[in-house]
Amino acid sequence: MLRPVDNRASVVVCSTCRLSPDQREDERGRRGGAMLAEAMRDLQAQEPAYAAIAVEDMPCLFACQRHCTVHVRGPGKVGYVLGDFTPDADAARSILDYTLRHAASEEGVVRYANWPQGVKGHFIVRTPPEGFVCT
Repeated sequence: MLRPVDNRASVVVCSTCRLSPDQREDERGRRGGAMLAEAMRDLQAQEPAYAAIAVEDMPCLFACQRHCTVHVRGPGKVGYVLGDFTPDADAARSILDYTLRHAASEEGVVRYANWPQGVKGHFIVRTPPEGFVCT
């Protein structure tokens, strides 16, 4: 059930997430989460700055009341689950930009003033790193 991955800055994308609140998949049968992961990988192929971020996908992050959900994480850092994205290049860029800032931060805390506009209003939960709680 578990698959090992490199322990580095990453975005885990729910590959089975709905396309939108009202639609499970697009007309070609693609789920929103899979489309969002594809948009992120397309951007990575075009822009080398995003290569440091692992874009990983897994079926179901259990945030099923939301759609297009991702988990931003890094070793020893506070993690964040975000959702309700439109699976397109703009959302992919905002998520990757936020993840770069998250990776550059000491503990995974990015000042609100430094959040890309496209992630504001999308945060669902924060998760403490293993062995820590937030103060």
